[in-house]
Amino acid sequence: MQHKHLITVVAAIAALCAGPLVATAADNKSKPVAKPAAKSVAKPAAAAAAAALSAEQLSTADRVLVGQSSCEFDQSVNVAPVPDRKGHFHVQYKGKTFDMVPEATTTGAVRLEDKKNGMMWLQIANKSMLMNSKIGQRMVDNCVHPSQRA
Repeated sequence: MQHKHLITVVAAIAALCAGPLVATAADNKSKPVAKPAAKSVAKPAAAAAAAALSAEQLSTADRVLVGQSSCEFDQSVNVAPVPDRKGHFHVQYKGKTFDMVPEATTTGAVRLEDKKNGMMWLQIANKSMLMNSKIGQRMVDNCVHPSQRA
């Protein structure tokens, strides 16, 4: 009788120590093991904060020359405001579109940046240029908007 009682106690302790069993693909090859679903975490506040521009950025946005600019080597760049996103611009060059926002400068130049892709559109009084700041290279230079010709 004592032997049966000891076996019951040992079995109960073993069950408590084992914890939940987890099936693996190696245990059962006929059924794939379900992975837990990824949590979908909405971040509207973070997206709104990232999209919010300062008063200085919005002021600079008013000075951005929109439209087509003719550049060296028969190239062109098109700058267009993004609908429903005040202060954001799409800068298109060679079939690629960059979402840019104004950044402050101390020189009075207009600078638009796409920090994710490392692209920068720099507009001064008589010309503009597109630069890739990640690799430190001008993509296209001597871009002239019709209003810069005057």
